[in-house]
Amino acid sequence: MTLKKALVVRGGWEGHRPVEATELFLPFLRDNGYTVRVEESTDVYADAAEMAATDLVVQCVTMSQISAGQLAGLSAAVEAGTGFTGWHGGIADSFRASSDYLHLVGGQFATHPGKEPCERRGGQEDNYLPYAVTLTELGREHPVTAGLEDFDLHTEQYWVLHDDLIDVLATTTHPARPWQPWHRPVTSPAIWTRRWGAGRIVVTTPGHSLDVLEDPNVRIVIERGMLWATRTASAS
Repeated sequence: MTLKKALVVRGGWEGHRPVEATELFLPFLRDNGYTVRVEESTDVYADAAEMAATDLVVQCVTMSQISAGQLAGLSAAVEAGTGFTGWHGGIADSFRASSDYLHLVGGQFATHPGKEPCERRGGQEDNYLPYAVTLTELGREHPVTAGLEDFDLHTEQYWVLHDDLIDVLATTTHPARPWQPWHRPVTSPAIWTRRWGAGRIVVTTPGHSLDVLEDPNVRIVIERGMLWATRTASAS
């Protein structure tokens, strides 16, 4: 049996604990027949031979920067069939200065609304809100989310700017609270897939902290997303 090759790329803002977060999923990858290479920078994206041999990229790099050559290498690999996946800021808030990266992924973190101002104490918890992740009709049938029910979280709730080439598996709705400047509820994609050339992309927006990544629903979605995004036989 030929082992599948997974490349885990991690770094960026330390608040998302990229090392500890990715370590949660390495046993799953190995148990499912992947050899795993871990890189602490995006330099590997510019290695055409390595990227061509990679079946799945798991990225956890919040903010940070990416060079034109690195992004070109990542995009070319995905177009040729390499899968690309990640969670929260590690994929949806990466490389803010790169419009081409946004074009690849199809959605970009804009904000995470916070608590009422009088309840804020200056820490990350100021942005933790209770919210629901609601499956779409597609999500109830898609291999990444089939069999799951709508679920609740208490963590950062991502507001995402996106295009209509993404296939939304689940959404979350931001209510119009009195202290916020918007005037009606706003629904954002919470989990989506995207076909890009021969490649598959899966983005899961929950995942701010380790306890969220260990939530059974979130973990199932991320793990299934890895399997689904992995290069298919038709893209080999």
